[in-house]
Amino acid sequence: MLTRPAIKLTHRGATLLLAAAVEAAEAMGVPQCIAVVDDGCNLMGFIRMDGSRVLSVESATRKAMTAATTGRPTGGISPDKALLLAEATSGKMTNLLGGLPLIIDGHIVGGIGVGSGTSEQDLQVAQAAVAAFLKRMDEGQHS
Repeated sequence: MLTRPAIKLTHRGATLLLAAAVEAAEAMGVPQCIAVVDDGCNLMGFIRMDGSRVLSVESATRKAMTAATTGRPTGGISPDKALLLAEATSGKMTNLLGGLPLIIDGHIVGGIGVGSGTSEQDLQVAQAAVAAFLKRMDEGQHS
């Protein structure tokens, strides 16, 4: 086989993820920086909520990119040689909690990264966003 089917994250999917993350962050009372990337680590959506830490802009984006690249949640990735090499050469990866991959039918379609709260708060916001995204997918609302 010379080609394979691909499932791609759309701007509507990125917008849904951002909205769900903002809703979760507001409910917690914790302003966040939220980044959504596609499977190629291209930024699809970003929001810096009022009151969030400006330095979290970069960490949220790196969390999203790391999750999309590795297909694993950030914060629990074992420090294997490949991850360390990628971090050293690209400077675009991180292993802080708050990054989750977006996986549909076994295909990594992107990642979300959240930063500005505690590590646990960042992860909770990311989890809420991914749960809303997967619920919409399960409901058959793919567009």
